[in-house]
Amino acid sequence: MSDTMQTPVSRRTALKSLSSGFGYLAFAGLAQQTAGDDSSDRGPLAPKATHFPATAKRVIFLSMNGGPSHLDLFDHKPKLADHEGRSTANSVIAQSKGLMPSPFKFAKHGESGLWFSELCPHVAKHADDLCFIHSMHTDLPNHSQAFIQMHTGSFQFTRPSIGAWSLYGLGTENENLPGFITLNPPSEKGGARNYGSAFLPAVYQATKIGTNQIPKFYAKRLGVDRESGAPLRNMENSLLTPTQQRKQLDFV
Repeated sequence: MSDTMQTPVSRRTALKSLSSGFGYLAFAGLAQQTAGDDSSDRGPLAPKATHFPATAKRVIFLSMNGGPSHLDLFDHKPKLADHEGRSTANSVIAQSKGLMPSPFKFAKHGESGLWFSELCPHVAKHADDLCFIHSMHTDLPNHSQAFIQMHTGSFQFTRPSIGAWSLYGLGTENENLPGFITLNPPSEKGGARNYGSAFLPAVYQATKIGTNQIPKFYAKRLGVDRESGAPLRNMENSLLTPTQQRKQLDFV
């Protein structure tokens, strides 16, 4: 009968020896991933090479339906003042009182000389850090149709959304997270068409998080009939104060 004394094993020793060591397992996993970078069988969401060196790591598209008009914020149209009250070939404008210039004053800001109205005094201080695209235009006067066209490029035909095209062309570095998500998308004005993939594979459509609801505080004051509540219910924590919840979100 052998009475061998068992020497206690420390946690560090166990991690170094069990299953050939956790570090070796991690190294093997990373090596396998690196070796498969040139493989064609990497899945449809794998990162793809770009035509030009990428400078942006992520894109957040804020679609603020019902927000202030760009004509009153940073899209200076001095010619509108010269044609105030005149009618055009557009049937909608023809039935109204004619063209109307912005009632707010505009001025250039920063070394780049970007135009901002008097409504944006604080944003104007960051003029040299911003880039505006003024070449976009549309002939659609209706918000619903124009909203779809802005997201997909067409309101008549079903087309992939801008997010789906981006994910299709660039892929994503996220292995366990969606590459394209939409927060609280509206159910009207095109609904899922604004973030869908159309004829592209369904894997490129957005992952929908939350619904287009109005917080209870505003729903009560506005007297709306729509269902009220937190747009992102799973982000509410009744055990924490709003300040504490804000600190938690800052970690994301």
